[in-house]
Amino acid sequence: MKARKYVVKNYFNGVPKIDDYELVEYEVPPLQDKEFLVKVEWISVDPSQRAHNQFKDLPYDQFGYQVGIVQESKDINFPVGVRVVSRKGWSDYTVIEKDIVNEYLDPVYRLPDLKGLSPSLGIGAVGMPGAAAYFGLLEICKPKPGETVVVTSAAGAVGSIVGQIARIKGCKVIGFAGSDDKVQWLEKELGFNKAINYKTVDVSKALREAAPGGVDCYFDNIGGEISSIIISQMNKFGRITVCGCISSYNEDPKQLPKATILQPALLFKELTIRGFLVWSWYERWPEAFSQLVEWIKSGKLKVEENVTNGFENIFNAFVGVLAGENKGKTVVKI
Repeated sequence: MKARKYVVKNYFNGVPKIDDYELVEYEVPPLQDKEFLVKVEWISVDPSQRAHNQFKDLPYDQFGYQVGIVQESKDINFPVGVRVVSRKGWSDYTVIEKDIVNEYLDPVYRLPDLKGLSPSLGIGAVGMPGAAAYFGLLEICKPKPGETVVVTSAAGAVGSIVGQIARIKGCKVIGFAGSDDKVQWLEKELGFNKAINYKTVDVSKALREAAPGGVDCYFDNIGGEISSIIISQMNKFGRITVCGCISSYNEDPKQLPKATILQPALLFKELTIRGFLVWSWYERWPEAFSQLVEWIKSGKLKVEENVTNGFENIFNAFVGVLAGENKGKTVVKI
């Protein structure tokens, strides 16, 4: 049987280009002991696939989360018919040996019980992005009822969940996004108290008007000058989770854009700022998944998916995410 996969052959220079990839077709080898074959159904595209490019040795198989169904197995823990989540990337079939993967960097697990929800949520709201929102907000920012929470890239896969969790926890929620359409979606559909199009306003003035009492928690997905502005308006003992820095992903790492220094605000307001990698919480992901499913089923948490159809369209979906075209999670149906 033949399979296909995307192999990255170049380091990205600015926005990734289709020529940076090679589409490889190969014969799937016979299964060895403890291996199982997965037919991929859903593939995730995420900004992190751009961010980690510079740290990989070329060439490499494009990593990323996928959901698939086991078609053949020599591992009793993954029998034929079960659905599996892995980070095996942009492929239509995948051979996996669970015993040899590094769970920290290359998790493989059965799809959580989604209680009838779409399996695609296993790479979105009930997958890595959902876990990032859950632990990054609740374990690091630790928001209290009545506090003001700000999130950037608020209409993205992680940010849209962060804001809703903050609202569930009784907080005032302010989100920054890149279009008026996203602003309307965040306010009207997801229940944000205020959403702001950072491209059309004076960010400092708009935030001061939206949060005259200051900001208690900031969930940072983008970095850059907007983050410096938000941090300068935080209250004493405010908490900051740095989950991403999308604003710099397409920039030359040797010529990164400058932003106002943070030290005065950090020092005089005694702020706590912590970088956050969701892998560090991997052993507790099932806890997050269970709660997220409950919130979705009860209607407290709304999930938006942008679905692209076709293996041949993965790259276009990826570039669309980097351009901020998505509301919620972008997934590709194979």
